Parts: sequence; C-alpha cells; structure tokens
Amino acid sequence: MPTISSHSSPAQSQYSSEQFTEMVARSPSRAVAVYCAASLGKQKVFQAAALSLGYALSVDNRPLVYGGGNTGIMGVVSGAVSKAKGKVTGIIPYAIFAAGGEKDKGNGHVTAHAVSEVLDEAHREEIVVNSMHERKVEMARRVGAFIGLPGGFGTFEEMLEVITWNQLNIHNKPVVLLNVLSYYNPLRELIKNGIQEGFINPRNEHLVIFVDGPADHKEHETFDWGKAALEAIDSWQYEKSKILPFHWNKDEDSSDLTNVKAEMNGTPPMLHALKATNGWLKKVWHVRVRSRV
Repeated sequence: MPTISSHSSPAQSQYSSEQFTEMVARSPSRAVAVYCAASLGKQKVFQAAALSLGYALSVDNRPLVYGGGNTGIMGVVSGAVSKAKGKVTGIIPYAIFAAGGEKDKGNGHVTAHAVSEVLDEAHREEIVVNSMHERKVEMARRVGAFIGLPGGFGTFEEMLEVITWNQLNIHNKPVVLLNVLSYYNPLRELIKNGIQEGFINPRNEHLVIFVDGPADHKEHETFDWGKAALEAIDSWQYEKSKILPFHWNKDEDSSDLTNVKAEMNGTPPMLHALKATNGWLKKVWHVRVRSRV
C-alpha cells in the first residue's frame, strides 16, 4: 500500500506550548505550484510520475503554476496539464527567457516518446519577471499548495523555502514531496537528524508531507502519483498546525502580495524587501563583472 508520511519525533521541544500560535488562514486558491527538474533524469518512472500528476491536476480543476520551462520533467508536467485542457501558468525570469528558456542541467539519457507527445503548450500562460526571487514570490502567491517531483539544486531550494515559510507563518499551505523511487529519503533523514540534534523543532516535522508510493519500486511506474499527491494536499490540517507567533501582515497569508495593505512609500513591505535584495544582488554582480575586466 502507498504511504503518506508526516512522522512525529520523540525529541523534546525547547519551546513551551504557550509560545506557539495558530497559523495564518488558508489560501482560497486551488492552483498548485509544482517544483521539478528541467532534466528528465535517468529513470522513465520520473516521467511517468510527472504525467500522472499533470493529468490529475487537470481533472481536479487545479491550475498548474510552474517555472515556465518546456524541457525535462517541467515540460512533461506542463504538457500533461495542457493536453488535458487544464490551465498552465509559467513564471520565468527574464534572464532565462532571453537565453532561450530552461536548460537540461542533469546527465540523464532517458528519452521517451511520451515526452514529445504531451508538450502541447497551447493552453499555457507565460509571465516574465525580473529575477529568480520575483519568480518564487509570484509562484507562491498564486497557489494554495506546493508539490515537489524529483529534481536538483533548484528544486531542493524551492521546496525548502516554502516549508520554511510555513514555519515562519508567512503562509499556511501544504508542501508535498513525491518520493518516487525513494528519491527524497535522504532529505527525510536530514530533517530527522536536524530534529535529533536540536536544530529543527519536533512539531515542525509535519510541515512537509512525503508521499512514498508502493513499497515495491517496480510498481512506481504505474502508480497514480497524481491522485496520491492531491489526497496528501487534502489531508493538510490547516487549523491544527501550531508555529511560533510571527504575524507578518495581520494574520493574512503573507505570501500573497495582493493581500498586503500596509505599504512603504507605495510599495508592499515584502515587495519592498524583495526589491532591496534584488538591488543588492545587482550591485554584487556588477562588482564581480568589473573585477574580471
């Protein structure tokens, strides 16, 4: 039987129960952000899981929001949703857009006919933003949940960030990892080790849900990963989660910039901070370029 895990830990918390508060209200959005690779990977099962997820999102009338690429697992997911007449929104930074889109960063060699068959992008909306930071904020604010398929550094970073935003009470949204071929087992062990060593509070282990699929890996290629992912989203206990009492925007979902009322010189606080970060990055990059001349 497939399993959905969000285990508790025997480790003791360093915080008293009085220090915790309920998370901000859930997002009304049915859209789902999917984080995954611009590469195919070496196993055909990764593509099968992506196809399953794409079709499930479309059938359940859940718009897909993703990184905007049409290669690798990214292309399989978006193509599957589009082919099934679902809504697809791709968020892509200008630098990547100008360079011709996402490139394969892996060394996988699997090429299945299924990939080219589903890359029907007729129903896809593309939004070009200024930076990677803006891409992540724009994706997060549009959705009510996040799903991670196997991927590389970018996928790891994006998933860990939205998990952290749950911990910081910036938003209250389920984060689901599809553990195809036990790909994310090392991350699960890292989280457990963080709890054991006192760096992660035990009550925060449930902030990410691992969908493991069948115990027999031979069944993973035919398993309905999409259905299991949506069931995991539905299992998220919005009202029961307790985190440290950070109130970013009067108990509103802080990842949705459209909800922010307080402004700094006409700019929403989170966007103001984002622009400041982007400005700092531009200065650092300028210094690096000049130092090479």
